[in-house]
Amino acid sequence: MNQPALSDQLKYRFRGYYPVVVDVETAGFNCTTDALLEIAATLLKMDDAGQLVIDKTLHFHIEPFAGANLEPEALAFNGIDPYNPLRGAVAEEEAFKEIFKAIRKGLKESGCHRAILVGHNAAFDHGFVSKAIDRTGLKRSPFHPFATFDTATLAGLALGHTVLAKACALAGIAFDNKEAHSALYDTERTAELFCYIVNRWKMLGGWPIATENHADSDDGDEHAA
Repeated sequence: MNQPALSDQLKYRFRGYYPVVVDVETAGFNCTTDALLEIAATLLKMDDAGQLVIDKTLHFHIEPFAGANLEPEALAFNGIDPYNPLRGAVAEEEAFKEIFKAIRKGLKESGCHRAILVGHNAAFDHGFVSKAIDRTGLKRSPFHPFATFDTATLAGLALGHTVLAKACALAGIAFDNKEAHSALYDTERTAELFCYIVNRWKMLGGWPIATENHADSDDGDEHAA
């Protein structure tokens, strides 16, 4: 059986899921009460050689939602002043509308049926994204409601290290700690790391020959992942 055409490989690579790498900066650890302050989302594609690569990145500074908690320790750690007008912050709804628009375009172009969030310690990012979507009242989120790809886990398996900076160094990806804790910077380094692991696995023969059966939709099955 032959591999699918290069243009279709992303569709089949993750069983119809469209990976979107996300990183958030927040005003605390509680996704229900603490403000989402920054988000970046990196879309991926297959290149002409069948390698997973970065397509484009969307980045937004976010206005704290009404009544949001702002933990001083978190703000000191990430260096964000939530009310600095130079941030050019937008409302959560505006940011997510633009992210959804880009993801839906990517879904259509790739033939995938649903986006899946990729993150470093992905449960954290997924929690803040999910709560922000709930607050905005936006319907038909393109993201899977609970499934994620966690690059901390994947890096632990592939490289023996779970810290993003260390895993990137082991993968030969430049990482500047002075730039870290910016959603834009961390998202793109996480995307590079995810692509490295996926492409390395393929090179070692770890990706089985794909068929349409690998891209079956899980719609209607809330336990499918």
